[in-house]
Amino acid sequence: MKKFKFTINGNQYETEVLSIEENIAEIEVNGTLYSVEVDKAMKTSKTPKLVRQTVVPSTDSHPSVAKTSSPAGPKGAGSIKSPLPGVILEMYVKEGDEVKMGQKLLMLEAMKMENNIESDKAGKVVSILKHKGDNVMEGDVLIIIGE
Repeated sequence: MKKFKFTINGNQYETEVLSIEENIAEIEVNGTLYSVEVDKAMKTSKTPKLVRQTVVPSTDSHPSVAKTSSPAGPKGAGSIKSPLPGVILEMYVKEGDEVKMGQKLLMLEAMKMENNIESDKAGKVVSILKHKGDNVMEGDVLIIIGE
């Protein structure tokens, strides 16, 4: 486990703590083994574990599951936001179209991958804020869906 060097009254001692169980420690001093009783129980220290919560973009859900909206807001209305920074390659809807949950709205190229952005709510496309060829950042509102 751990090695120590002590000088006591001019004499050098090389020690090594071999094991610690409850309040008994096995210690080797200059090649001789000793069992030492410790006043309080020794605990081996553990390395702390870093735990992070998983982050899920607003578009990552099962298409048939509606997301909640604010109680005062109209049901089914809301905005579709970009989950990643990228470029819009293709638009599959236009203003005035009726959309269902899970319907493909647009294709976004992010990190050389094509990502289909699907609707997480049902309603009518009220406004399209970004168009084919536009660069978007994560969280940019792409499409507004109303009732």
